[in-house]
Formats: sequence, C-alpha cells, structure tokens
Amino acid sequence: MEQGSNMEQGQAQGRSKEQVQGRDNVKPGRGDSFRARMRKLLNTILIVVVLGLALFIGVRYYYPYGEGVKSGQLNYVVYKGLMFKTYEGKLIQSGFWTDKGGIQSNYFEFSIIDPAVADSLMRSGGKLVELHYKEYLGTLPWRGYSRYVVDSILSVTPVAMPIGTPPPVPVGQAAATDPAADPGAE
Repeated sequence: MEQGSNMEQGQAQGRSKEQVQGRDNVKPGRGDSFRARMRKLLNTILIVVVLGLALFIGVRYYYPYGEGVKSGQLNYVVYKGLMFKTYEGKLIQSGFWTDKGGIQSNYFEFSIIDPAVADSLMRSGGKLVELHYKEYLGTLPWRGYSRYVVDSILSVTPVAMPIGTPPPVPVGQAAATDPAADPGAE
C-alpha cells in the first residue's frame, strides 16, 4: 500500500509514473530543464541569424552606398527585361583619360526606377544631361541591371554644334528647304 501512496504523492508533485517507480536516482525535472535550456539557446541563435540576415540584405540591397551627379551626353535609354522590365541607360562622359594611357570614352551605365524620369530621358537622347544617382552595393532584378540608379534629372542642355555646321532639318521640311532634294526646282 505504501508503494501506491508513493505513486499518488509523486504524481501529485508532477512526476511521471516511471520516475516514481524505479528511477529515484534521477533528479526530477533535470532532463526537462536541460531540454528547455537547449531549446531557448537554439531559439536565440535562430533569432540572431534571422536578424543578421535581414540586416545584411537591407544594407546590401536597399541602403544607398553613395550618391552623386554624373554629366555627359545621353547615348540611350531603353525599356528591357524578360521577367522584370526595367529602364536602362548609358551616358557618354566627356574626357578620354585612362589608367593605361590609351584613348577611351568613359561610359556611365545606369538604371531608372521612375517611369516619368525615364520618359523625360527618352526624349533627351543625344543631349547633355546632368543626372543625380544613388549607388547600391547589389542589384535587384526589379530595380535594374546596374548598381547605379538615377532618381532625378538636374539639367538638360542641347549639344553645341561646331562653327559652320548647319542645324539639323526636321524630317517633314527636308524637301521644302533643301534645293538639292528637289531636282526640278532650277
């Protein structure tokens, strides 16, 4: 009868039937506290890893590494991509300096997020432009192919023509103003 009362007392104290019957040399709850500490440690490590990964992604892809202004002649702006359509452009910067002493044109390739800025630049092909950009450490497919993202246009200036160069003639007026275009005029 004493064994039955011990079991009832053990169960009342929250111990299992196996602990009460023959495993008196094991302290009650010792395995449970070890598991709880390990679970708490693993949860803490998991939280630290997730927060570290979120911080890394945030800094690498969303925090601007640098900002600046580039100026030059706008070569092109295109809208391209297979899954993510983005605006991409190229600016030809003046100057022909290289590290190796050769002659080379300096290009600035960039992406554009804002469709209004991209539309304005598409109508400014061949003109001198000043563009404000942000530089990121990594690229995202929906932001563009370049680490440089243009966010605004500071100025657009027509290219100055050399002395003696006739101005360009609009397409519809070529025949009316050029006597060489109409052989029967003389």
